[in-house]
Amino acid sequence: MEYRRLGASGLHVPALSFGAGTFGGRGPLFSAWGDTGADQARRMVDMALDAGVTMFDSADVYSDGESERVLGQALKGRRDRALISTKAGLPTGEGPQDAGTGRARLIAAVEAALTRLGTDHIDLFQLHAFDAGTPVEETVSALDDLVKTGKLRYIGVSNFAGWQLMKSLAAADAHGWTRYAAHQVYYSLVGRDYEWELMPLGHDQGVGAVVWSPLGWGRLTGKIRRGQPLPAGSRLHETAQWGPPVADELLYDVVDVLAALSEETGRTIPQIALNWLLRRPTVASVIIGARNERQLQDNLGAIGWELTTDQVARLDKASGRTAPYPYYPYEVQEGFARLNPPLTPQAR
Repeated sequence: MEYRRLGASGLHVPALSFGAGTFGGRGPLFSAWGDTGADQARRMVDMALDAGVTMFDSADVYSDGESERVLGQALKGRRDRALISTKAGLPTGEGPQDAGTGRARLIAAVEAALTRLGTDHIDLFQLHAFDAGTPVEETVSALDDLVKTGKLRYIGVSNFAGWQLMKSLAAADAHGWTRYAAHQVYYSLVGRDYEWELMPLGHDQGVGAVVWSPLGWGRLTGKIRRGQPLPAGSRLHETAQWGPPVADELLYDVVDVLAALSEETGRTIPQIALNWLLRRPTVASVIIGARNERQLQDNLGAIGWELTTDQVARLDKASGRTAPYPYYPYEVQEGFARLNPPLTPQAR
């Protein structure tokens, strides 16, 4: 396993992390993802740790907290071997203190997560969404206090716009508070919007990307092909409405190239899609999920090898789309591009 520094922080994380969204199986979305119980979760955690996958990601909204409970049970007795990443901020109930990132809400959310996880600290705690109703100073200062108490080791955000992240970092810098080290983002071969603004921001500000849904919400498994109906067993029948939209032709163009590369390399389509992401600038860790041990074993095969420069170029061409304004001039006009050269994988 390769280990990478998380942004500009002192924390080193594995290039692949394990997503516990399949643990618990409560509610319409998460039951479609998976319903892994404590026994199977422990076996999958065993496999992950044996492969060097030491970071495990969850959230308080995953299966109404059951994901965190199952993860805590699966890590019992080897907590010191693992990094726990979790999130809070989205609504967990109808009450006035059941959503958002105000001070009282964050303190309560962290205490509840610690109890469910059966631990005394969280290694990486991320805000699941931006809370427009709470001043960023209140949010960042509350997180700084929780870091100082030792309950949180590192902090980050998820699903922020560029201005939201930059405003928060500016507040932290102005007051000497703990800075965000991570941005948990959607990024895949069929969803490259992260590259337009958030990637350069992360590079400039030392915020590492922790990638969620690297297989495009389950679309890059090799089961969805041009001219064929959606397989009967695909979870997309139940979950597509909650995930990032993907144009059919973009998906088919990317899968066509992935299939060809699979023939050339002997690697599976998911392994190739994951390996492409591992080369991208600012990417610290890619979260892999699995409903069973076979899927986990396949995803673990994404590490330890590299696509060739030509193979990467073919994937780049198939997956690339013209960026919206104000980003596209920097891609297509020489003067703009000269002032802003593209980032390279070495810029991690």
